[in-house]
Amino acid sequence: MKVILGMGCDRGTSQQTLETTVDLALQEAGLARDAIHALATIDKKNDEAALLAFSAEHGWPLNFYSAAQLSTVEVPNPSEVVRKYMGTPAVAEAAAMLAANTGIENLLLEKIKYRGVDNKNATVSIVRLHNDQG
Repeated sequence: MKVILGMGCDRGTSQQTLETTVDLALQEAGLARDAIHALATIDKKNDEAALLAFSAEHGWPLNFYSAAQLSTVEVPNPSEVVRKYMGTPAVAEAAAMLAANTGIENLLLEKIKYRGVDNKNATVSIVRLHNDQG
């Protein structure tokens, strides 16, 4: 099975916090890192150093979507805090579904949130690629 990880994080989140959050999400979904096909997030994160480094280090493409694009996706966990700061009620879940070109039926893991030792929050959701039969 191949999956897309939707990623969200506070500004300045460390790569270690991202790594830990991804590992926790994969563990909860019963998946290994080799299932990851790509990452997805909001375009406001296109200069987030740890996210760019994480993507590059593992060779995972990183897809960016605008708040307008993300706000069109129905998600199980919309957030008014995210809407206030990002202009969309969801980043991780919505970005993963857009990147996978699918809907909520292929959402394997709703967003999980983790606060790292850097005191920054990261969120990850996991969506199965819609055309994947594995």
